[in-house]
Amino acid sequence: MTARASARPVGTVTRGTTNPNRLRRMDRWIAHTHGAELRRAAEPVAVDLGYGAAPWTAVELLLRLRAAAPRARVVGVEIEPARVAAAKPYEREGLVFRHGGFEIPIPQRPLLVRAANVLRQYDEDEVAGVWERLCARLAPGGLLVEGTCDEVGRRHVWVALGPEGPRTVTFATRLGSLERPSDLAERLPKALIHRNVPGEPVHAFLGDFDRAWAAAAPYASYGARQRWIRAVRHLAADWPVTDGPVRWRQGEVTVRWEALAPRA
Repeated sequence: MTARASARPVGTVTRGTTNPNRLRRMDRWIAHTHGAELRRAAEPVAVDLGYGAAPWTAVELLLRLRAAAPRARVVGVEIEPARVAAAKPYEREGLVFRHGGFEIPIPQRPLLVRAANVLRQYDEDEVAGVWERLCARLAPGGLLVEGTCDEVGRRHVWVALGPEGPRTVTFATRLGSLERPSDLAERLPKALIHRNVPGEPVHAFLGDFDRAWAAAAPYASYGARQRWIRAVRHLAADWPVTDGPVRWRQGEVTVRWEALAPRA
């Protein structure tokens, strides 16, 4: 048995809450933004880290990635052995399940690690260390996506990181369920959720977003999508928004990490 195989997994057991289709917004964003890298890779391996009590999210990730990169493979990694055993019957070509944690117990460096709803139970001061450990396992050109969503996937916020560290923050929502953009504050990832207070950039961003949303109220007669697009277009005049109308139409907006990063 190798040292990696015999080592105790790094991390703690999560609640394991999961539902089918919960991570669809994150998955579609990944396929859109990272599909080309997966197609070009010799070993297009993705990791669904901490998939929970049921394997649905890993199964769905494989299907969505293969729509963009037909050779993509997914490894579901869980720290709770019973969850791995329960997932084994769902293995198929391109999908396997492994016992492990933040050490990512696979021989190759993955091109993608998705860690959804994993860090909410950790302390804020532990996040940077986990990010560093996971980013160190990425292949060149790899991507770590870490964030939080509600139980049915209507509201989701995630951070995208490369081997060098955090790059962007994406806010994604089902527009028909939204009263104001700051409703997404309750789904901020652990690195930001305690920073939604006056004086912190993420608080200022959400305040500006609410004001842009209110100013775009006349566009509501054309539907929530048009109102969102107008609000984001206004927001982009003052904040470093990295995407455009194609993603805005999906109820998304992505902003550079350094604009929202916590103040020391």
